[in-house]
Amino acid sequence: MAELIIWKNQEIDRLKKDMDRLLSRFRDDFCSPLLLKGFREEPYLELTETQDDLLLKAEIPDLKPKDLDITISDDLLTIKAEVKEESFSEGEGFRERTQSCSYFSRTVQLPCKVHVDEVRASYQDGILNIVMPKCKPETAREIKIKVT
Repeated sequence: MAELIIWKNQEIDRLKKDMDRLLSRFRDDFCSPLLLKGFREEPYLELTETQDDLLLKAEIPDLKPKDLDITISDDLLTIKAEVKEESFSEGEGFRERTQSCSYFSRTVQLPCKVHVDEVRASYQDGILNIVMPKCKPETAREIKIKVT
């Protein structure tokens, strides 16, 4: 059954990536650049499972690690990022100050519980990698009934 869930999640991720690509082409062809200022797409995520770990890979370019906020609560992983940019220019007879803010939040339901204290994350070249050790499944216990 776990293989079916993993396959289904992979197919859904593939469909999401295809839809993102289609919408991006549409936006590039038909939308004005002024309408898209400050717009930020959700990052592409890939969740894979090994015997002992859950591995998440996210494509999040143009960020610094300090801009990322990663939280795990029960079986939900949330990745948030907020980037604020400010520029100031001065010329003859004018001053210009511009500010922009980009934000995204993405929450993923994990297929099992993980050891939150042992989660490791790294960010390099626009790729966020998160390794989450899985909790061992609870085993069924047999309870003896005393007959008196």
